[in-house]
Amino acid sequence: MLQNKLLMLGLGMSVVNTATTIARMFRRMEFKDKVVVITGGSRGLGLVLARKFAKENAKLVLIARDTEELEAAEKELQDKGVEAHIIVCDVTVQKDVIAAMDSVIEQMGQIDVLINNAGVIQVGPMDSMTVDDFKVALDNHFWAPLYSALAVTPHMREKKSGRIVNISSIGGKISVPHLLPYTASKFALVGLSEGLRHELMQDNIFVTTVCPGLMRTGSHVNADFKGQHKLEYALFSTINSLPFISSGAEKAADEIINACRFGDAELIITTPAQFAAKFRALFPQATADTLGTISRFLPKTGGIGTNSKTGKQSQSEFSPSPLTYLADKAAEENNEELKSPKNTELKEPAAEMA
Repeated sequence: MLQNKLLMLGLGMSVVNTATTIARMFRRMEFKDKVVVITGGSRGLGLVLARKFAKENAKLVLIARDTEELEAAEKELQDKGVEAHIIVCDVTVQKDVIAAMDSVIEQMGQIDVLINNAGVIQVGPMDSMTVDDFKVALDNHFWAPLYSALAVTPHMREKKSGRIVNISSIGGKISVPHLLPYTASKFALVGLSEGLRHELMQDNIFVTTVCPGLMRTGSHVNADFKGQHKLEYALFSTINSLPFISSGAEKAADEIINACRFGDAELIITTPAQFAAKFRALFPQATADTLGTISRFLPKTGGIGTNSKTGKQSQSEFSPSPLTYLADKAAEENNEELKSPKNTELKEPAAEMA
């Protein structure tokens, strides 16, 4: 009897897998001449994705807050013969997001793919975080993707086609110590992204939730560090650079584009992140105990307290070092070394395509 039940279960799973594979192939999208909008596209993972989409002959629109960084990214792409446009826009301001997306549709005729990639990272113990830190994280990781999705959805519904990719994090599956505003907001994004997929599939719009583990994008130099910021930065930049724990940005971008191509529901990047997500689902108590133990050994409160310093301002004899070489190299390659956008004024209004 048990043997028959197991046989039927195996047969059922086989049928489901076959149906899923067939449906996936029918969803395939070619990106040639498609208009791809990338928020946070001026540096880091956003810029790496832009380079990869360029190889697919897509038409690119990069959105970010920093004019200088955007112009550097635009020049790099255009020097390679890529059709690339830039829009200076704070994606946490809904009216500016609407104006930016309307401008793209008006001037380019369509938006086929939206990549919600813009984000912030705040590192430090809970006692160093303020309510404003949580608001900033939610503004960037929840409200900004929602504003962008709401702005493009009517257009995509009208043409009965579209892709939305939300770059969350393994921190949206497992709450990591010393990243509380970040992980709380990424959890919110995972819920939003999954719900959007369920609601929009009927309109042939496929939403993909991406949960990367550690990636060597170079973002550590522009992240914010609080408390004992030099120790926090040394730990963060070192762990983020280790090749067997973190993924190269180029490899991650390839996986993201492939998931977008087939309209996959979810992508978890890196084997350690996939293992951690499955372990958390099966053993929540053991996961909580393990992370609680790890937290005991992280830097304590003190230092600069609730004030923050960027990664560039948190360097010490411990970092940069030979152990951070790969992450530091990524910062140089991915436009992270220009300056932090918080030190630049935004253009108003932010709806002109360059």
